[in-house]
Amino acid sequence: MPGIIVSDTSCLILLDKLGRIGLLKSLYGKITVTKTVADEFGKVLPDFVEIENPKNKNYQKILQSFLDPGEASAMALALEKEECLLIIDEFKGRREARQLGLNYTGTLGIFIVAKEKGLINSVTEIIKEIGKTDFRIGEKLINEVKRKSGE
Repeated sequence: MPGIIVSDTSCLILLDKLGRIGLLKSLYGKITVTKTVADEFGKVLPDFVEIENPKNKNYQKILQSFLDPGEASAMALALEKEECLLIIDEFKGRREARQLGLNYTGTLGIFIVAKEKGLINSVTEIIKEIGKTDFRIGEKLINEVKRKSGE
């Protein structure tokens, strides 16, 4: 298991909307976000979420030239950590994470792991719940997630 879990804002917002933010605690014990991500989330953070900012602000400034502030700060922090898992959903952010050699997943990947660990029964049901929110998922990704979760 990774030593530290760093999350971008979209994961927190979606899990909160679905009433499933506790999955992060069940899976990882604690997660870390930057102050920028905490501010974007806009609510009181659960007790298992810690705030830490990247020490090298240059990473963040460079990344922020083409990513949103929350993504840039989360990725800058992840770059400073060894054995880190970055939770990021947006395509541009995921592409950059891959190019930088970061270990990353998205919120849907969290649901796959949660099913594997018996914390949820069906990823398909959660995808239906997500469809009732403003979070958008492409059909190709839905099919890939269903396949990976054995549904």
